[in-house]
This record gives sequence, C-alpha cells and structure tokens, in this order.
Amino acid sequence: MAENADKLISVFIDGIEVKVLPGTNMIEAARKAGVQIPHYCYHRHLSVAGNCRMCLVEMGTPAFDRVTKAPVMGPDGKQVIQWMPKPVIACATNATPGLHIRTTTKLVKDCREGVEEFLLVNHPLDCPICDQAGECHLQEYAHQYGRGYSRYVEEKNVKPKRKMIGPRVILDNERCILCGRCVRFCKEIAKDEVLGFTERGSHSSIDCFPGKTLSNNYSVNVVDICPVGALTSVDFRFKMRTWFLKETPSISTESSVGVNTTIWSREGTIYRITPRRNEAVNDSWMSDTARDLYKAVAAENRTSAYAIEGRPVKSDEALKALAALLKASKGVALIASAFSSVEEQWLLKKLAQAIPAAKKLVYVAPHYAEGDGLLISADRTPNLRGALVTGLIKGLAQTDMSSLKAAVDAGEVDTVLSVNESVTSAGLGIEDLKKIKYVSLGTHFYQTSQYAAIEIPLLTVFEREGSFVNQQWRLQKFAKAVPGPAGVLADADFFAALLAAMGSPATRGGGLAAVWAALSAEVAPLKDQSYAKIPAEGVVIDGSAFANEKFREGKTLHYAPANA
Repeated sequence: MAENADKLISVFIDGIEVKVLPGTNMIEAARKAGVQIPHYCYHRHLSVAGNCRMCLVEMGTPAFDRVTKAPVMGPDGKQVIQWMPKPVIACATNATPGLHIRTTTKLVKDCREGVEEFLLVNHPLDCPICDQAGECHLQEYAHQYGRGYSRYVEEKNVKPKRKMIGPRVILDNERCILCGRCVRFCKEIAKDEVLGFTERGSHSSIDCFPGKTLSNNYSVNVVDICPVGALTSVDFRFKMRTWFLKETPSISTESSVGVNTTIWSREGTIYRITPRRNEAVNDSWMSDTARDLYKAVAAENRTSAYAIEGRPVKSDEALKALAALLKASKGVALIASAFSSVEEQWLLKKLAQAIPAAKKLVYVAPHYAEGDGLLISADRTPNLRGALVTGLIKGLAQTDMSSLKAAVDAGEVDTVLSVNESVTSAGLGIEDLKKIKYVSLGTHFYQTSQYAAIEIPLLTVFEREGSFVNQQWRLQKFAKAVPGPAGVLADADFFAALLAAMGSPATRGGGLAAVWAALSAEVAPLKDQSYAKIPAEGVVIDGSAFANEKFREGKTLHYAPANA
C-alpha cells in the first residue's frame, strides 16, 4: 500500500473515511475501517458470484450537475451525496472516488434479516451435532443479524445427507446454502472443474459432475472455505469440538514453498492441520497431503529412546558417548537435513567445525519429486536454502553424496552421523555400515537404525520451534504445538549440549534466543534478526549470494524462480 500511496482514493464507510486503491472491493474497504459486512459467497481469493445477497448495503455517490459537471453542494457547504433507492451487494461494488456506503440503516438491517430467514427456511436444526459448530458463519450471522424467530411453518425440503463426493470430503446437501465457493475454488484454484449446481429452486444442490469425484490434492480446501457445515473432512469429522482445540502457527514441511499452517491440538494430541493465510506465500490454501503430516508424530516407527549399541541409556550418557566418538574419529561424514531448522543447521555447522577429525565431509540430503504447479515444489524439503544461508554447506554441490561410499571404502571415513536421513540415500549398504561407526539421529526408526552404534531421538516439527527459509528466501517461523516424548531434548538443545561436550560451545545460555544472538552476529543475511522479530508473514532475506545455484523448482502459485 505504501508503494501506491499516490494512487489512493477516499471512500466512506458509515461516515468513516478510508484510503484504498481504486477498484478495491467494498467488503475489504469496510474491513480496513473496522466495519464487518456479513457475507457467505464472497471470498477474497475467488471471483465474485453475488449468490447469497447477505452483504447488501446502501450506496451513494457524490452529486454532479449533469450539464456543467460541477459538484452539487448542499446548504452545509459539503457535496451532496446521491443515495441509490435500492441496496446493492458490497462484494460486487468496487471503490471509486468519494463512494459512500451505509451498513447500519434500517433498510440494511431488514435486508439481512430477510436473507437469513430465507437461508434458514429449509436448513436442518442439527447445530448440536454439526461438525461446523463453533466455526459456522450461518450460526454467527443468525445470532448477529437474524430475527431470532421463524415464520416458516411448512415442512422442510429434505435433501441427501452424508454423501461422499471424494475420498476426503463428505457433503450434507441439507446444510448447503448454495454460496458456490466450492465450485469456484475447484474451477479457479485447483483447475479441476468437478463441482456444479443441479436442479432448480428449493431443490437446487451441489454435486459432482457425472463420472467425476472431488479427488484432487486440494479437495479439503472446500471444507475450509465452506461457511456452513455442508462440507466436512473425512479425517477430522466428529473427532473433536473446535472450541476445545489450541491453535499454533506453523510451516508445512512438505516442500520449499513454505505453506503457512495452523496446528489444532488438545492435551498433546494433534487433530488437524489447516492453512494459515499468507498473501505472499499460499493465500488461504494448502495441499491435502500436507494435512496428513501430523500423523508422523504417533507413527509406529517413531523413536523416543537414546541407545548405545542397542542398549537404552539416558540422554547425558548418549551425549558423552557421541562426543567421545567424534573426538576419536579420524574421518567423519555428517549427513545433515534440509528438514532441520535454520537454528539447528547453524549448530550443525558449528559442530562440523568443532570435530577434530583429519577428514570431514558435510552433506545435505536432497529430496526431489515433480512439483504440481500450485503449492508443492520440486524440492520436497522446507529448508534447503537455510543450509546455504547458515553456511552449513557452501553450495548445492554438497547435496551430491556420491563421494561418501568411496571415502568409506577407502577407510578415510570411520564415523557417519545421519540427521533425520536414511544412509541408504547416500549409497551405503549394510556391509558399509559394518565398516564404520554409524550414528543415527532422527524422529523415526529406519531399517538401518538397527546397525547404529549410537541412536539419538529427535523431535518432529510439531514438537519444537524454529524457522525455515522457503523458495522465496522468506524466513518464516514455526512454534511448538505439542510436547515431545518424555526425556527427549529439542534438536537445537541437544546440538548445543553436544558442542559444549566437544569443548566448543557455540552459544551462551540455552534456547533459541541464545542461538540467534550468535547466529545473527555471524550470518550476514540474518543480521539484526531474531526468532522473536520474525513477523507472522515472514521476512524476505538477501539470497543474492546464491544466485548461481541451480535449484530444482517448478512453477508455483506465487513464485517462479528465474533459474527453474
């Protein structure tokens, strides 16, 4: 907005002057003035349909003489405002200079009551068992703007209930108010035109086109944007009342896009993940597959025990044993992870520097797959750029781990530390692991973990806090949503303690604040930054030093890199 300050115009919402860009939707203009205009069908990231009529307002424009074009002035010396005789829908009204909107008049109040009454004519009275309760705009608006009673005495029109329209979404047509958000999302965002209106009048309903199902990887977004309880998620349905859940801001680790998310949990259990709006990254959307990532927390192969040669030990004993091993090793290879946070990667860099071995190899394991052109990029990690920014690796050449096996075969490397990665991705087999001391640090048990000399459990992204650098070089932070397994140290705390045991403390004190104090002083793109200072929408850092690196990215919704 600051870049376009000279283009701003004045509009008036209930007499409040608001500066907006020409063409701004009046629902958004009113929001800037702190005025709520109720709406169902309007969504800021979808086209305007004007289906629900809930946003009816009175509109006026400055009066001008038809002949001279001069402003018509009133007795008070102010320009006369010509009010339209009928209300208009705010969602289809765009800002023009001097436009006036009234949202609290008797006419507007009567319109809202009438719209609510019609929407509730055939709506079932099943709010107590509706999964949308607590998040339902129909409930909220009925309370805020409805009459509080019904004049309808006829029998309600019954429509199909609990219809599977896709593997992840259930439709209850009785609750549908025909806003059309789901139809427009599939057509305009997911590019999968599968939903449409069928029948007429009070029999109208939403359904899939013949022979089609709502099965694209963004299908659950229609549940998020449904203003009522018509569309529900199969995964979350009847699991928990939303008002019992705690909301925690986080970042999806599915790919380098860095989709902003909200983790919904209660008493240490995660129940769902939903998108968190960030206009610069993911708008209001996320993929279906990213919603399932929380299930890794309670997966059968989750590990939570420190072990030496298969023998369970306390964290202190494992830490001392690992420090002693690293000091005694003649050659060490560190397979770091692009799933680690900026803070953890910096500590791993300091650890690599502190290892006294004559031969040291540092890698970051790559994870690539086909991007989908929306919110899943080809780089299926959240923080590959963080590894470059922190100096953990000097370039993407260090994602090529083909040299490791040769170093092991030649006896140059006798210890391998793998952080949240399977060593098989580095080309090492069972026979190779028998030649070395293998240290497995991870959240889950790999097939090769049984050959580990030392096992160190780590925490998932949901159980710790930190930051990632996405494909836009945007530094974004995530918060701890649920506690980790009892006795397991946070990754950054363990790495910092290991450094101290190696005789090379990288930070003074504990926690992310201490890490950032040293990190921001050493890493130029992060100068004067801290975890606490990172805004909710993230902050773009300087990635120009890595302009020549060839990242494998596909075109995404908001960002198409020049070197794609």
